[in-house]
Amino acid sequence: ISILMSTYNGGRYLKQQIDSILQQEGVEVHLLVRDDGSTDNTLDILNSYAQKGLLRWYQGENLKSARSFLKLLQDSKKCDYYAFADQDDYWEVNKLRVAVEHLQDYKEDTYALYLAQPQAADQDLNPLPTTQFKPLNTFGESLVYRFAMGCTMVMNNKLRNVIITHEQQYPCMHDIWIYTIAHAIGAKVVWDNNPHTINRQHGNNVVGLGEGFKAKWRARLKRISNKEEERYHQNAEVKEAFYHLMPQANKETIDLFINAKHSFTDRLRLVTSPKFRCSNSTTYTLFLLSVILNRF
Repeated sequence: ISILMSTYNGGRYLKQQIDSILQQEGVEVHLLVRDDGSTDNTLDILNSYAQKGLLRWYQGENLKSARSFLKLLQDSKKCDYYAFADQDDYWEVNKLRVAVEHLQDYKEDTYALYLAQPQAADQDLNPLPTTQFKPLNTFGESLVYRFAMGCTMVMNNKLRNVIITHEQQYPCMHDIWIYTIAHAIGAKVVWDNNPHTINRQHGNNVVGLGEGFKAKWRARLKRISNKEEERYHQNAEVKEAFYHLMPQANKETIDLFINAKHSFTDRLRLVTSPKFRCSNSTTYTLFLLSVILNRF
């Protein structure tokens, strides 16, 4: 398994995370780190592990988290599986073994992606109340509900090879991008309700599970009050890049989503279609509202 970690001024928790990756049981781990321009002691820590032959690392221009992870996916060597690692999490020793057990029944010519429920924790890894995701795991839901967390993802080589054929243009998080593509092209997407990744919450998180009630609602309302229309632009790019690989049913689903932007009749069809239902009722209700306002 190729473990892909992007670092940026993460020295405070980096050693603990690297050690948890190297202690994985039942799998062969190859850790590749791309530093996104750190100015703290991150580089010293990476050098100390590299000198022992425990990881490979390189530094690149500051691309920010999402593009840095996608660059790592491009730069990684061929492996059976690929997993993303945040610099400040902590992995249970069975995290990767469990993921492989879920994926190994799928043949090499099948696109496959595993992801799981994370467990939030404070900076000292004490458990915190955690949002419980119960996705319907459908393509239509993936166009609406942006919950996937890359720190839990493991994909096979066939899926990785498709993802790197297109350089993402519209900026969105790498995990949402990959999750949507996987569903779009008919991958076997496995959801595990059991957490094996401890997602550390602290003041410097790029993203995480620690958003408060007000922060969540600010983000939700932003999606229907401004003109960014993130879902539409991201999904339009997914269609443009991967339409030729989509099963016919998925082509019809994404066609309806994209066409609704330009047709009131299709917007009515979209809001009444069961294809786009998602497990989070609040997200779904606000999505329907954004469609009616044509701000999706």
